[in-house]
Amino acid sequence: MSTAERNRKRRSLTLLVIAEVLAMGLWFMTAGVLPELRTEFGLSAVQQALLSSAVQGGFVVGALLIAVTGLADRLDPRRVVAASAVGAAVATLALLVVPADTTAAVGLRALTGALLAGVYPVGMKLVAGWGVKDRGFLVALLVGALTLGSAMPHLLAAMGGAAWRPVVVIASLLAACGGALVLLTDLGPHHARAPRFRARALTMAWHEPRIRAAYGGYLGHMWELYAMWAWIGAALAVGFAERLETDAALLLARLVTFAAIAAGGILCIVAGRVADRVGKARIAVAAMAVSGTAALATAVTLGGPVWLTTLCVLVWGMSVVPDSAQFSALVADASPPELTGSLLTLQTALGFALTTFTVQVAPWVADHIGWSALLALLAIGPALGIMAMRPLVRRESRLNGGLERTP
Repeated sequence: MSTAERNRKRRSLTLLVIAEVLAMGLWFMTAGVLPELRTEFGLSAVQQALLSSAVQGGFVVGALLIAVTGLADRLDPRRVVAASAVGAAVATLALLVVPADTTAAVGLRALTGALLAGVYPVGMKLVAGWGVKDRGFLVALLVGALTLGSAMPHLLAAMGGAAWRPVVVIASLLAACGGALVLLTDLGPHHARAPRFRARALTMAWHEPRIRAAYGGYLGHMWELYAMWAWIGAALAVGFAERLETDAALLLARLVTFAAIAAGGILCIVAGRVADRVGKARIAVAAMAVSGTAALATAVTLGGPVWLTTLCVLVWGMSVVPDSAQFSALVADASPPELTGSLLTLQTALGFALTTFTVQVAPWVADHIGWSALLALLAIGPALGIMAMRPLVRRESRLNGGLERTP
């Protein structure tokens, strides 16, 4: 790669990462200000859950539409990402005039999720077009950006106090700016378009063993990830309140939640660099092993010493997301370049369909058996994901042992 090409790659990736951070800040917007919304509108447990799970459900619908129509592979992905980010910002701003306790508010959150389906998986196609040998690192950059963006509402809420409306405005404006930044990027040398939609982009998900195994690992990972991200703040607020005053417990819960999610984004990038050397499947399995263990440790310590629970949550947050990038990189590696966008979008659609269930039922389960028991149940996902990934781990072992020559 020439110096000019390297500069284009560096500039484009930098802009994509910034854009992703800014746009994905809309995902947990209502979760970040949920205590204020609950106080102002008297939200029930069901309404609170709907505001969070509606984003997941909308994302699934949007991702399926993109996968089925092949839009990510047929259109310029930069325009898809930009338009989606701006649309999601407008839908979020509308919460300023639509009461949070209405069906319309849930609909706006679902619309936001559907539009973000044009930001995240399509963004992965953009970064995958910039490399093959360093693809684990490249996709990790984007997932790290998504993670940092997902943490932003908790930080903004901690800074804004009870004033939730300015938080919504700031997050929406940042997301729109992110969409504009994408238009300034270039397409990578490995980018390819599909002239028309081909059904085999969807059937390959089952018939190609490598893609099938990566999908299985991803589903186990997603069982845990978004339920943790969406509700760990609420769980910590309850647990910390047993040792601290209510207001202090809420503030600390928000700060710890932000730190845990943000730390995962940073480690995601580091893990991506290592994965390109030692194997993407190995890193994914190692991350799931640590996150599952940390979930159980958090469940055991919740309500106990604040410092110990905080430590467990920080470890959990650091380990819960680095595997995500590697599942996507494995799918991209096993996919024809012109079908990468559709297969990545289908992967995320299936994963977020699962999270729609876990995010929605989490507070209901917590009400019946407690937050500690709920957090322990989340460890089921990593355990199943590790089992699904065994064929890919064995394959990487053969490759590293020199028994195979093909990538």
